[in-house]
Amino acid sequence: MRLTMAAVCSFLLTVTGEVTAQTSSRIIGEVRDITVAANDTLRSIGSRYGVDPVTLATDNGLASKAPLTAGEGIHVDHRHIVPVEIRPGTVVVNVPQRMLFYEIGGEVLGIPVAVGRRSWPTPLGGFTVVLKETDPTWDVPASIQEEARRAGRSLPEHVPPGPDNPLGKYWLGLSVGSVGIHGTNAPSSIYQAVTHGCIRAHPDDIARLFPLVPNGAPGALIYSPVLLAQVGDDVYLEAHPDIYQRAPSETVASLRSTLLSLGLEERIDWLAVEAVLQRRPGVARIVSRGR
Repeated sequence: MRLTMAAVCSFLLTVTGEVTAQTSSRIIGEVRDITVAANDTLRSIGSRYGVDPVTLATDNGLASKAPLTAGEGIHVDHRHIVPVEIRPGTVVVNVPQRMLFYEIGGEVLGIPVAVGRRSWPTPLGGFTVVLKETDPTWDVPASIQEEARRAGRSLPEHVPPGPDNPLGKYWLGLSVGSVGIHGTNAPSSIYQAVTHGCIRAHPDDIARLFPLVPNGAPGALIYSPVLLAQVGDDVYLEAHPDIYQRAPSETVASLRSTLLSLGLEERIDWLAVEAVLQRRPGVARIVSRGR
């Protein structure tokens, strides 16, 4: 039995029109072993692959701030659940998941991103891509200039293209205020909630995405901290912190009710479910028995 959107409409929780729990039948990413390069940290590796550094440390039996040595091996599990059925040519960003999804040619491209900080949240809802720019100039909003002044710093009204431009080399302007999807000159900030509302991608990822997305492309900014997926015989659960405090807390009891309605309750390792909901590691974990 596959989890389908039609089968689970009755259990989806909504807050201000946004789905807060979601199911899928698609997983992206993989489990791999990588070799640490010079200057790599748990933060920089996690930012590149879309894994919280604490999760990366735990999976490797390391302290959360442990230094890494060039040449050593690191185990990286960066599997993520695709949150909704994505139509080809549609951009979807799941804000608490800090992942952007785009389907082309039958394949889903998944990109880890940075999103708005709690005090400056990324807006939610539908959008259209209304502007594409290469080597953009950053026209610094007055609100950000004022924030800098309060912190004892000054920002110019305009930042030209180049290494000091926080927008990086590519800008996809959205029909939602002044928000856009763009590159960055601070790649280790990816996979965090640190922006002024924009969606920030690694320079290599935005360079791949930019030519694929046309002007006028539709999209959605959604808010689903907890996701379920069934792929083959495996049931996956992915849980993220509720960064904007907008979703009711998903509990073992509510997930038990959901999986019971789908005829899957007897196949679930409930201790594994409880661990995922408590720790919220931010990657897809198998919670079915025998794994």
